[in-house]
Amino acid sequence: MHKKTEFKYGKAFWDIELPDKTDSLSIREPVSFIDRKKFVTDFSKALPEDLPNCHAISIVVADKTRLCGYKTYLPWILEILRLKGIENRQITFFIAYGTHARQSDEECLNIYGNIYQRYRFIHHDSNDKSLFTHLGKTKRGTRVHLRKDILKSDLIITFGALSHHYFAGYGGGRKLMFPGLGYTPDIYQNHGLFLDKNLKKLSAESRPGNLENNPLAQDLKQVDDFIEIQRVSIHGILDSKGKVCQLIVGKTYNDFLTACKTLDSFYKTRTKKQYELVLASCGGFPKDINFIQAHKAINNAAMVVKDKGSLVVLAECLDGIGSDTFIKYFNYGSFNQAFNVLEKDYKGNGGTALSMMAKTSRINIFLKTALDDKICKTIGVKKVEETLIQTLIKEFQHDMACIENASLLIR
Repeated sequence: MHKKTEFKYGKAFWDIELPDKTDSLSIREPVSFIDRKKFVTDFSKALPEDLPNCHAISIVVADKTRLCGYKTYLPWILEILRLKGIENRQITFFIAYGTHARQSDEECLNIYGNIYQRYRFIHHDSNDKSLFTHLGKTKRGTRVHLRKDILKSDLIITFGALSHHYFAGYGGGRKLMFPGLGYTPDIYQNHGLFLDKNLKKLSAESRPGNLENNPLAQDLKQVDDFIEIQRVSIHGILDSKGKVCQLIVGKTYNDFLTACKTLDSFYKTRTKKQYELVLASCGGFPKDINFIQAHKAINNAAMVVKDKGSLVVLAECLDGIGSDTFIKYFNYGSFNQAFNVLEKDYKGNGGTALSMMAKTSRINIFLKTALDDKICKTIGVKKVEETLIQTLIKEFQHDMACIENASLLIR
């Protein structure tokens, strides 16, 4: 017997018939219970007592790859600030691109609503050294530069979706400040901690949902400690459709850890089983907007695939790879050669490239994607359509699982 299962692919859906005995590895869908009155209370309590003396307030938001209901909830924040005497001219928004490409004005209007036209928005440029001032180094040697303009803030409010990150442990939260508003060389130094230079492999502790002994996450904590300005953080917990279901307000690192535990309760599976075949969707747009974003789902799903097993991922990637530096690392010919290059000078999405190489040397990866055949071959995956997928399902039907939201479900 077979059952028809619906998977997201970009902004569309794709139906696939699966054997009834297919294991379904699923998230525990968050239930929306955002109460405006409670949010107003929580946010108001978190604001500093000297708010009337805060002349410059910065609000840091994410870009299009990490949406967080901004059209709905930014007006709530601004209304609270207005009622407390803060004027529009005192507020500046910063879009935390990290090393991502700048959005168009049309995209910004779609993401942030008419607030984008009514307030000052700064499009962060991580390559412009003139924007930054140097504050020091972390214990692991990461140079810490912060934007001169945001250092003039009396209050910083970060607002973004909390998520699991494949080597930093968690995305969102503190990552809005860095790497979101970081300087490119610093970002690469931090990301380079993903490489275990002693063992010549990727750090085993740098994985989604893990902060303990994670060198990269611990470094992020030290970077965060350099920022002494008063801050309020709003962590959005999203469901699989990208709807904001909870808004957790906090001020401290412990508040961030509490929000992380809340995220884990929905998106962390306890299964230890591995399968010969796993069929997974990234969860649709924007989780598969480009390959760099889709890789998070590939990374999560690969964890439940047996050695020499097969992974099929639906990842549209209409925006292509999403990085100008990712592909070149595959031209070095091997993991070891690419590792040696990155060990000396970590740049771009080098860690993501190494992560893909490590996976394709262990398992077979197939993609249903808009990426062209040449790119797929370069990164070690095979582009497939429904016929081959059905062949794989038939071959491994006795030992397979499906994941409808692989970008969200971690082990």
